Amino acid sequence: MDTIELQQTLPEVFAGRDGIVSDVWHRQMAFQKGKMYLIEAASGTGKSSLCSFIYGYRTDYQGIITFDGENVRKLTVKQWTDIRKRSLGMLFQELRLFGELTAWENVQLKNGLTGFCRKQQVKDWFEQLGIADKWDVKAARMSYGQQQRVAFVRMLCQPADFFFLDEPVSHLDDGNGQIMARILKEEAARQGAGVIVTSIGKHLPLEYDRVLSL
Repeated sequence: MDTIELQQTLPEVFAGRDGIVSDVWHRQMAFQKGKMYLIEAASGTGKSSLCSFIYGYRTDYQGIITFDGENVRKLTVKQWTDIRKRSLGMLFQELRLFGELTAWENVQLKNGLTGFCRKQQVKDWFEQLGIADKWDVKAARMSYGQQQRVAFVRMLCQPADFFFLDEPVSHLDDGNGQIMARILKEEAARQGAGVIVTSIGKHLPLEYDRVLSL
């Protein structure tokens, strides 16, 4: 996948609003593979909705979203499965970890499907992110910031044309944010992937090609 394009896309709940000012909503714009984008947003402007639209979890929007020119509304369940497995890595704001599973078990759920990363690579990322001691700890017993780092590693355990991260550093200190940014930059460069990050204030410190206002 080389291009994600939005054509006059707008959440249906916004349809009755006048004077929407946005670089994304109700415009024609595209995300290109290999580029880095920051989407700055205020609460209630549809940031998490955008993530769900692009990932195919929700379809309650007007307009068109395309992957390399193909309308995503026409994708089959199998096509969506392949895209989520091979092309689109997503870190949701709410993380979607299983609290009863350990950090490693949560990561292995993804890596077992893709077979993308060696176990030692995952351990190295845990070490760099300061959560090596949480390997066998259940997610429910971890802080939110620790869970964010686990979910981040899980996202990396797949091939990707785009990485989409929704407020990935909201509960991290600057040091861990810098480490996450470095790992993401390295992995995106290795795969030639695009990076799309959302923020309502604190954002992942990367050299963005474009900063958009939602």
